Amino acid sequence: MKSVVRRPVWRDGACRPDDLAEEAPVAFEYNGISHAVMLATPADLDDFAIGFSLSEGIVARRLNIFDIHCAESNAGITLQIEIASEDFVRLKARRRSLAGRTGCGLCGTESLDQVMRDLPPLPLAEPFPLAALHAGVRRLPALQVLQQATGATHAACRVDRDGAISHVREDVGRHNALDKTLGALARDGIAAGDSAVVITSRASFEMVQKAAALGVGTLAAVSAPTARAVRLAEGLNITLIGFLRQGACVIYAGSNRMVEFGA
Repeated sequence: MKSVVRRPVWRDGACRPDDLAEEAPVAFEYNGISHAVMLATPADLDDFAIGFSLSEGIVARRLNIFDIHCAESNAGITLQIEIASEDFVRLKARRRSLAGRTGCGLCGTESLDQVMRDLPPLPLAEPFPLAALHAGVRRLPALQVLQQATGATHAACRVDRDGAISHVREDVGRHNALDKTLGALARDGIAAGDSAVVITSRASFEMVQKAAALGVGTLAAVSAPTARAVRLAEGLNITLIGFLRQGACVIYAGSNRMVEFGA
């Protein structure tokens, strides 16, 4: 399934071709049992499967995902994921049905007890250079291929301490883009604790929770965080940054873990 669809539109008094971001139902199926359906961009689906499985706590570690198969049909795409038996037993005990909107976050959660996961605080990392984040966010737009074509996608990426970016992933859903980047990092065996993740959206509670589940010590958003996201970041030792744009930013949690404030 293509990620971009070209259709005729009426613009500037004439009929012209335009590129639109595709949005497809993506079903997550674990060991033959349906778990969730998300609307997502049909690209980097192996990364999506890995990132979602880890960030949602469905599997305890990357090696517990044995196989991923993408099955496409007229209704959408099914990610058939084979996981370790101990993870599957735990999943069945707390299984939820998540049929929702694009990157819908917590919609479909069956009880309030499922909202807040029991995650341990991250180890305190070495201070992260703020100049690297500014360099990374400046470089990111040139690599947002889907956004350039359609204007309809979010992105997430890894930024290292030198400001280099990697593992850029895009999706019509901001949570999905983050899951894809987290999955790509896990697939490549890259520990997230010594790098930062940048997202081209606001930073919600669940996005901080997903980052913490993968050990991301610094999460930076181009828009604002929510108050609940800030409280969670403080409790989990995550540096949370908002409004990262045009050489400026606001540090909402973990300011003592940043250096080069004037960069």
